[in-house]
Amino acid sequence: MSHDLCFLSALEILDLFKTRKLSPVELMQAIVSRAEAVEPTINAFSYTHYDEALELAKKAEQAYMQGTNRPLEGIPFAVKDESEIAGKPMSNGSWFIKDFVPDTTTFIVERAIDAGAIVHARTTTPEFSSAVFTWSKVWGITRNPWNPAVTPGGSTGGGAAALAAGTTVLTNGSDIGGSIRVPASMCGLVGYKPPYGRNPEGAPWNLEPYSHGGPLARTVDDCIALQNIMAGPHPADMTSLKPKLELPFSYPSIKGKRIALSIDLGYKEIDPAVRKQVELACSIFEDLGAIVEPVDLGWTVETLKSTMDYLTSGMFGSSMQDFYEQDPGKMTNYCRFMVERGKQTTSADALRAAQVSGENMIKLAKVYESYDLLLAPTVALPGVPADFSYGTMSLQVNGREVDAKFGWVMTYPFNMLNRCPVLVIPAGRTAENVPIGMQLVAPPYEDAVCFQFAKAYESARPDLFISGQNRPA
Repeated sequence: MSHDLCFLSALEILDLFKTRKLSPVELMQAIVSRAEAVEPTINAFSYTHYDEALELAKKAEQAYMQGTNRPLEGIPFAVKDESEIAGKPMSNGSWFIKDFVPDTTTFIVERAIDAGAIVHARTTTPEFSSAVFTWSKVWGITRNPWNPAVTPGGSTGGGAAALAAGTTVLTNGSDIGGSIRVPASMCGLVGYKPPYGRNPEGAPWNLEPYSHGGPLARTVDDCIALQNIMAGPHPADMTSLKPKLELPFSYPSIKGKRIALSIDLGYKEIDPAVRKQVELACSIFEDLGAIVEPVDLGWTVETLKSTMDYLTSGMFGSSMQDFYEQDPGKMTNYCRFMVERGKQTTSADALRAAQVSGENMIKLAKVYESYDLLLAPTVALPGVPADFSYGTMSLQVNGREVDAKFGWVMTYPFNMLNRCPVLVIPAGRTAENVPIGMQLVAPPYEDAVCFQFAKAYESARPDLFISGQNRPA
């Protein structure tokens, strides 16, 4: 069975379904076959539901025959093993809740399923989705399909690895410090962190403004399609925005548009390979008629400290404390770090985090007075080992040791500035065949701006986006 089917875009697949040139059953069989071939190496799935998925694919086939097909009818959809699906086991990468069966479904996942997407697998995540790499005591190490020695990123690492490996067509993610954007960058994908409130979330996480659920895909149009399904107000989420925003698939030229470039966000060490690929991407934007200019954001390393103070002392860190008290030895070292650091964080630290957030937004707002978009790398260091572990391993950029938690990523400042939509798209790959992505950061709630620039770039560099001709082995 041809694995070329596994790398078609969702929109291509839907067209083939509608014209009866491809069957949902044929596609699901190809996806399962591909997973069975690569999973021993990549390890992107926790739970699988292949038999049920094949039965649902048969029903999808009938829906196309009868003309009752829904927007995503028959599309294989791998769900992050953090999101709830009523009646299906989950773990969030932790022994504490392994095989827990919820009776509700996460809203954005429910919307995808209601649109006809078929859940064939759960994707791996670090324990409680609390790291920007993906390994856990429950499921082991998830590896990058482009280079298995390297992490696919985290915490949506399994979903990103599955997309890059051709074992799913679409997936969902969540992002509280970069958990959609880092894996998208590391695996050569398109990943979207929508602004706070754009996509609904269940309580209490809907009240956590750093946290965002969103889509990952292999193409910009696929990302738009899934985001349009996920977005919109929900009666159970008082923070969800009205009216629903429907992103278009076509946009005006970016000629004359202005891009503010910050390679280091004002305080980051940047690996030369990252710098090179992002600068090359900027030249593409210039060829498309945009004006790209470096800017000084005026941000400092206090941004990192403030983010960690907020995350460890707030809802995120607190959510792990009861499990820690039960048995800290059962918990991964990176989760223990979050809980133990939270115990040392004061209310004054939390207040200062809020102040830094406000100060950074004031500085960024001044940039947006003259520019349409901010462009920055997603990671400062691309080649982080798949088994990277706190305490036993260190990370260096340009010969300087960096913070092991978030020191090598550049995503968390935009969780702090959580009303800014951020889209990650590919910029290039390293000599070691590790993808490098870049963040397109739009002004608050101007989602379409991200996609306008992304569509223009994709049209100029389609070779950087995963397809049947451009994919891992």
